Amino acid sequence: MTEKGKKTIYPCRLPSVTRILGMAKYIAFQGAPGAYSDLACKAAAPDCTTLPCLSFEDVFAAVHEGRAELAMLPIENSVAGRVADMHRLLPEGGLHIIAEHYQPVVHHLLALPGAKLENIRQAHAHIQSLAQCRRWLRERGILPVVNVDNAMAAEFVAGSGDKTIAAIASSLAGELYGLQSLAEDIADKSNNTTRFLIMAKKPVIPDPGTGACVTTLVFRVRSVPAALYKALGGFATNGINITKLESYLVDGKFTAAQFYIDVEGHPEEQKLKNALEELAFFAHEIKILGTYPAHKFRTG
Repeated sequence: MTEKGKKTIYPCRLPSVTRILGMAKYIAFQGAPGAYSDLACKAAAPDCTTLPCLSFEDVFAAVHEGRAELAMLPIENSVAGRVADMHRLLPEGGLHIIAEHYQPVVHHLLALPGAKLENIRQAHAHIQSLAQCRRWLRERGILPVVNVDNAMAAEFVAGSGDKTIAAIASSLAGELYGLQSLAEDIADKSNNTTRFLIMAKKPVIPDPGTGACVTTLVFRVRSVPAALYKALGGFATNGINITKLESYLVDGKFTAAQFYIDVEGHPEEQKLKNALEELAFFAHEIKILGTYPAHKFRTG
């Protein structure tokens, strides 16, 4: 699937989650209709009805309260980095990761019908989208204006009646709010992609040996010399590839950190089982957030 033939979208048709994706009726996301998260939902679970939520906390609540079976949550962007607060919410949210989805981000400059690019004076968008298009906007003398959400920016432009302002958003937002695209793929860097996690109330764990898997977990270490080195040693000695490792402070203190980690492998496979056993000697509050099939985007 592609957006205007620009970039490949790898549909989330993974063996262990195909059944639950097919059974689910609603998938919740944070943002307004037409947001990039909405686009990701439609690409990964085209048979589901998308459920917009005001905040990430509301997305978790929608699943726990039964208003949606699935949640689509952005975890990181190839240009902007990790999504703020998500690493705090994931361990506390009570949901399980069942799949991952990679969504190409194709920024469009959207304006009212009849507007012309040379007359645009302002571009409204989320601060991250503005940052991703900073050089493009500056070269055209367009003033960036921060909005809380790209789709909401598109909705604002649609109701403004002003042909000198535009929004940076998806083609889906343009369709929903009756805007025309004056320019597309305007990000300063190519291959702008957001990684999403699909989450559910109950884990859906693939059988070991049925294909490449990713395991996501969090753990804490004490603030002592070489604590992290010792905690991660088991992954190295057992040949486990760590694809993501991030730290952040917890409990409002500077004395201890929590680590978020993605590793290749299944906890029931001996190598990863050994690594996790060794991790337990040097870390505490270890929590596996999900084991799920590795998306084919990882291997191209």
